[in-house]
Amino acid sequence: MTTTHSIHRAVLAFGSNVGQRLESLQAAMDALTDTPGVEPLSISPVYETKPFGGPAASADAKDLSGQDDYLNAVAVIGTDLTPQQLLIRTQAIEQALDRVRGERWAPRTIDVDIIVYDDLQLHDEDLIVPHLRAHERPFVLRPWHDVDPDAVIPGHGPIAELLGELSDDGIEVRPDLELQW
Repeated sequence: MTTTHSIHRAVLAFGSNVGQRLESLQAAMDALTDTPGVEPLSISPVYETKPFGGPAASADAKDLSGQDDYLNAVAVIGTDLTPQQLLIRTQAIEQALDRVRGERWAPRTIDVDIIVYDDLQLHDEDLIVPHLRAHERPFVLRPWHDVDPDAVIPGHGPIAELLGELSDDGIEVRPDLELQW
């Protein structure tokens, strides 16, 4: 990373439930690590989770019971990229790993979401930070808590408190699976 720019702290969430899930997560991590202006700081354990969404979560959601389980992880990075530059990079990583954007809550080879970027609260056409639903997603909060238990989601509060309000049914740490920087 260059030293002429401010270094920002960002949290990214990764998920995959199609194909070689662990390999997709690792490929996304590798691509992120190879990005100029990005410094890996920490990565969570890998979790296996049931698909999230469906009729109970939203009136317009479809039934997800036929989908395969996800592998999820969270990474904390330092970066001198702007939030928009980081979004462009994460979308390029998804595209390179054959992510198809279509139906909401559809199965995917890879999903890379920007959860927080410093304490920024941003809502524009292409990017919402903090992530709009991160505070209600245990598959984001649980792995994030593992690597940064004192973290706070701007506008929502400490992740430890948020996690305490959610069920972690269907979320299981997978100590037999590991991601590397």
